[in-house]
Amino acid sequence: METTEATEATEAEVRPLLTVNNIEVIYDHVILVLKGVSLHVPEGGIVALLGANGAGKSTTLKAISNLLGAERGDVTKGSIEYMGKAVEKLTPSDLVQLGVIQVMEGRHCFEHLTVEENLLTGAYTRKDGGRAIRDSLDKVYHYFPRLAERKTSLAGYTSGGEQQMTALGRALMANPSMILLDEPSMGLAPQLVEEIFEIVDALNKKEGVSFLLAEQNTNVALKYAGYGYILENGRVVMDGDAKSLRENEDVKEFYLGLSSGERRSFRDVKHYRRRKRWLT
Repeated sequence: METTEATEATEAEVRPLLTVNNIEVIYDHVILVLKGVSLHVPEGGIVALLGANGAGKSTTLKAISNLLGAERGDVTKGSIEYMGKAVEKLTPSDLVQLGVIQVMEGRHCFEHLTVEENLLTGAYTRKDGGRAIRDSLDKVYHYFPRLAERKTSLAGYTSGGEQQMTALGRALMANPSMILLDEPSMGLAPQLVEEIFEIVDALNKKEGVSFLLAEQNTNVALKYAGYGYILENGRVVMDGDAKSLRENEDVKEFYLGLSSGERRSFRDVKHYRRRKRWLT
């Protein structure tokens, strides 16, 4: 009996917060975009979804948050589970209630609202009272002191970095357990990228927020993530802990811009694309 209970406890400890199993996504009933993508995010972890533009990173995040319908996309195969329960049929608002928040690519803010008004829209679904919301707002200003300085400014007149902070702070206002973060470094100076990722790291370690982040900047993503998946043409072609990916010669050459020897052709080194990573 004790052994059984110990085994169940161990399984509960390692059970991922989010599980994506062999999903296929089709747009307009014709265009196959994702082809058997599988991944998982552990509770309290940071997982990077890497790859070039058009690899399928944003589509994967939208499939998880059930936003594909707005773009005439559908998950036609596979399953998505959050906290052990299937979520494919839930609405995006249902997922927000469960604590899954997506920060879209492109720093979408309400330009005609102030920074603070933008932040407060993130608490729209909460029912725990004004005091709790004010505490969350103070927390956002703690992690994003620049937003406290600009809280009365119209979001449309703030910098790209401040808009990215506003979008992330707005997600934090919803009390998330998981944030799906799409291309947080896009269009930002390297110093601001480091600042954004330092805040992500602090939210993960101090607030226990799990992150699945889609990112082209492989170097910075693998610096902060614990695990990574590399997408190419809608498939996962490689995955592993961040350290092993950083040390992989193919990843160094084609994603980190490094090479330990003579420059090789792309075709010569992409042998891992033939590896069948996921089974049914």
